Amino acid sequence: MNTTNFTVPGMSDSNASKTISILGERMIALIDLALTLKHIHWNVVGPNFIAVHKMLDPQVDAARAMVDEIAERIATLGGEPVGTPAAIVERRSWNDYSLGKALVNEHLAALDVVYNGVNEDSREAIAQLGKLDPVSEDMMIGYLRELELAQWFVRAHLESADGKLPTSGVDTLKGAAKSVD
Repeated sequence: MNTTNFTVPGMSDSNASKTISILGERMIALIDLALTLKHIHWNVVGPNFIAVHKMLDPQVDAARAMVDEIAERIATLGGEPVGTPAAIVERRSWNDYSLGKALVNEHLAALDVVYNGVNEDSREAIAQLGKLDPVSEDMMIGYLRELELAQWFVRAHLESADGKLPTSGVDTLKGAAKSVD
């Protein structure tokens, strides 16, 4: 992400450049999340299929809306949002989603791990943005609220009556899927 010759009034070029970089990473993560959610939507099978299938579409729509607003904020700050497939693959630091057709709970367990990463990284971005740009920080706080709610919907399918998650302490997608066997 390069900064052009301008940014918003009252923001230094340095802070704009740092903000654009942070937002660019969040944009890539959310594009990846939207694609992953749609992949799960198409490949989930088994009991509760329809409930999960229908639960995922609003999450896809929310992630796509977040991406659009982040891209527009990057442009507003004088940057160039780049969301091409090559940019996504080149800039992401995580592995591709590794489950194909799988049972509802397997996908949801893996998705819980995905949300862990997205939400943890979003919190870190918010902390950094708090020192750079309150507008971008505020935007990301709102997104994190939505992302955490989406994760709660996922976890509600996995949680036991005594409040335990089978994915607790699991950090791989396949490990999470196996945790619900």
